[in-house]
Amino acid sequence: MRAVDLRSRVAELMPRARDDLAALVAMRSVADPRQFPAAECRRAANWVAGAFAATGFETHLADTPDGSQAVIGFRPCGRKGAPTVLLYAHYDVQPPLAEQQWRTPPFRLTEVDGRWYGRGAADCKGNIVMHLTALRALGDDLPVDLKLVVEGSEEQGTGGLEAFVPKHADLLRSDAILVADTGNAAVGQPAVTVSLRGLVDLVVSVAALPSELHSGMFGGPAPDALAALVRMLATLRDREGNTTVRGLPGDGHWSGAPYPAERFRADIGLSPGATLLGGEVADTLWARPALTVLGIDCPPVIGSAAAITPRARARLNLRIPPGVEPRDAAAALTRHLIAATPWGVHASVQIEATGDPFRAATGGPAHRAMAEAMRTAYGRPMSLLGQGGSIPLCTVLAETYPAAEILLIGVEEPQSLIHAPNESVAPQEIEAMALTEALFLRDYGAQPR
Repeated sequence: MRAVDLRSRVAELMPRARDDLAALVAMRSVADPRQFPAAECRRAANWVAGAFAATGFETHLADTPDGSQAVIGFRPCGRKGAPTVLLYAHYDVQPPLAEQQWRTPPFRLTEVDGRWYGRGAADCKGNIVMHLTALRALGDDLPVDLKLVVEGSEEQGTGGLEAFVPKHADLLRSDAILVADTGNAAVGQPAVTVSLRGLVDLVVSVAALPSELHSGMFGGPAPDALAALVRMLATLRDREGNTTVRGLPGDGHWSGAPYPAERFRADIGLSPGATLLGGEVADTLWARPALTVLGIDCPPVIGSAAAITPRARARLNLRIPPGVEPRDAAAALTRHLIAATPWGVHASVQIEATGDPFRAATGGPAHRAMAEAMRTAYGRPMSLLGQGGSIPLCTVLAETYPAAEILLIGVEEPQSLIHAPNESVAPQEIEAMALTEALFLRDYGAQPR
């Protein structure tokens, strides 16, 4: 099918794409039964299985070790020697958080100012719809064998699919893997994500006194756990805001597309003249370690007493670029915190979770086909981006299928506000990325191998 015909076909399918996304967003598929009924995830899984079955896939639901269900599918093209492409997405979503902060109901797809709002509209139900729209546009004109996996616990980070893949390697073995869980630099600016940061999550606890003490009677010479913790946390950044964990590199440079400071300010809602931390945005965001204080346990302001705090703790998140091992980063951060502990108070560190960074190979036939597909769909060259978040599955896929090309794409972009209230997707991104995927599948299968 010609590119112009595919473009017209995708455009004709957009009303159906909106209906599909509305149906998916209405399912409260948060993979945490403490917050939402598990039946909602099962309903979403069955919907996804049925939708892909209608495009020619043989589908079934597979139980994964964390209790979630993944939709597995296979659609052969019947051409001998055809390459195999694995399509990935996830149907589970983040919880809506504070519903009063949403401008629209979080589980009802609503159009406002040309964008479609709803939890999961971009991350990642919009990408499921992208896959479906591309497949419907192609119809029977498909020169590749297709495999499918749509998981149900990606947002919870419980590792169900990561544990499932190595034990069922042949089931998903492919030549190219489209991980549809990232997105573009901005609306209308196509990109492939080639770098993901890894992570270390830990809790640092400080104990200074057996119990609270009156701040008037004992304040001064008595050690203060909260003040000690604040002093320790202050050593993790320099005056410019750079992360300064001893033993970790702090001068990495990003070699892909830049991230202009003015665009970054606009993307996160800062005023044009607001100060940004660190150096170049792309370097700080994608090529260097970045530490965030996620929470602190200490007395709240309301209800606090005139007493010295005997114990305090903080939860920290360290993001690490490719080339840094999570084990080494965890050890370096632990050593740094212990060494920075003042006044003889006792500090301890508990590692909660680690995740490997990931760097995708570029230059292979799938990468070239995607670059050409994006150029045709968007009318401009594809750029290479990093991703500040972590997708541990990518490392598992790379280790399980070392010969496969892994391409991270999707309908998300900074205005989507994924994981936050008022998540949304630009429908033109669903349309353009569906066309991109259709062109990729058509052309990748036709390339000599």
